[in-house]
Amino acid sequence: MEFKDSISGAFASCIERQKTAKPSVIVIGSGISGIAAAHVLNNADFEVVPLLHRLCYWNPGIELVVAFTLITHLVVRSIWEHHGKLHGVCNENPLAPLIRRLGLALYRTSGDNSVLYDHDLESYMLFDKEGHQVPQQMVIEVGEAFKKILKETEKVRDENQDDLSVLQAISVVLGRHPELRQEGLAYEVLQWYICRMEAWFAADLDMISLKNWDEENVLTGGHGLMVEGYYPVLKALSKDIDIRLNHRVTKIWNGPTDVMVTVDGGRTFVADAVIITVPIGVLKANLIEFEPKLPDWKVSAISDLGMGNENKIALRFDEVFWPNVELLGTVAPTSYSCGYFLNLHKATGHPVLVYMAAGRFAYDLEKLSQEEAANFAMVQLKKMFPEATRPVQYLVSRWGTDPNSLGCYSYDVVGKPTDIYERLRAPLGNVLFGGEAVSMENQGSVHGAYSSGVTAAENCRKLVMERRGFLEKFQIGSFSSAILEAAFPLQISRM
Repeated sequence: MEFKDSISGAFASCIERQKTAKPSVIVIGSGISGIAAAHVLNNADFEVVPLLHRLCYWNPGIELVVAFTLITHLVVRSIWEHHGKLHGVCNENPLAPLIRRLGLALYRTSGDNSVLYDHDLESYMLFDKEGHQVPQQMVIEVGEAFKKILKETEKVRDENQDDLSVLQAISVVLGRHPELRQEGLAYEVLQWYICRMEAWFAADLDMISLKNWDEENVLTGGHGLMVEGYYPVLKALSKDIDIRLNHRVTKIWNGPTDVMVTVDGGRTFVADAVIITVPIGVLKANLIEFEPKLPDWKVSAISDLGMGNENKIALRFDEVFWPNVELLGTVAPTSYSCGYFLNLHKATGHPVLVYMAAGRFAYDLEKLSQEEAANFAMVQLKKMFPEATRPVQYLVSRWGTDPNSLGCYSYDVVGKPTDIYERLRAPLGNVLFGGEAVSMENQGSVHGAYSSGVTAAENCRKLVMERRGFLEKFQIGSFSSAILEAAFPLQISRM
């Protein structure tokens, strides 16, 4: 059906009213990308209508006791928000001005060159399946071997015109370099390092592109934990914005000069343009109908990008019974069977441990009930600490089956086309795209999602104002730019 034929008389009158009002935009998506886009356009004097099925950070269903608030920020998070992590603890991070101005505390978890990506080997304990601690020296030595293995995969990449998986490349390297192979307990430690790498990408190594796995533009300063989560940042960005909750978008009509968005129940919203920042998993599942249909080049871009999964089992206890280290890990003969807990007590003072699961194991975890998942985590914990007490509260994330995300964050699959990000970002008439998945250099990161939302908003403003013929009348004034002048340092603690 042609767009013009689908417009009722009431819809046509709405469009006429919009043309005589200030410019308008609908923003779809509840993560930091959508909130950032709405914030920028709201400051540019646009009429902004954010349509959210839920707010990932203010979900009423997770408002537990105050002492458990930290876990709500960690477990029930948006799909790209890395459990409250800031990747790149430096002033070059686009979020640094907001964090400084709000006076938020950061806890540094790693330097720039950690083999564990977002943690250092300065504060950890690993255990075998019988609960015996793995010698620290062995962990360090295997870690050095792992770095050498990854370095050697660059040669494999250069030698092959066709893409391989990272796991295939590691197999080639170990075949060429017997001295890097590990035996017995050391082999299990190597599998644990692979488990940590899979957690970074939220996917198994046999799914990750060798050509692209290390192409992310990682900011300097290492990584840090947002001690209070990202709630204060989103609260500041969403100030004075009329957010519409319980609005699940089902259809988008993309007309010559306007858009119409339909939500569950049939209600429609009309605006000059729409910015879509929903997770790539939602687009891959075709949960939003487009009229006219998306062109093949856009559909293939969505299809060709991977959507990873990472889940967490957060456990709060009455008291601390574990050592004062940041990571507690279990080694095993396969990366699937390895695991680790983050010790949030060290950074926050709360008696909280968070068990991490990524890739196929993350999906398998979602087959368990909340209680069964918590029991599973406790079995792993009791192997390490037989005196472990039962948790007084627990939360389990289910990003892979959550219809609002259908995964955690995106990753580069084997054989990914080189122009995929350009096609993902490309607008379609009055429809623009944001979210972490369109951020080629900062994929899967909070600051990548934030920046993509800001960029989409700026492009949307130009599109609408050029069409109206007075581009310079409305000037963008963002929260972040307004506070750049503030000379507040980042508040960082460590160990």
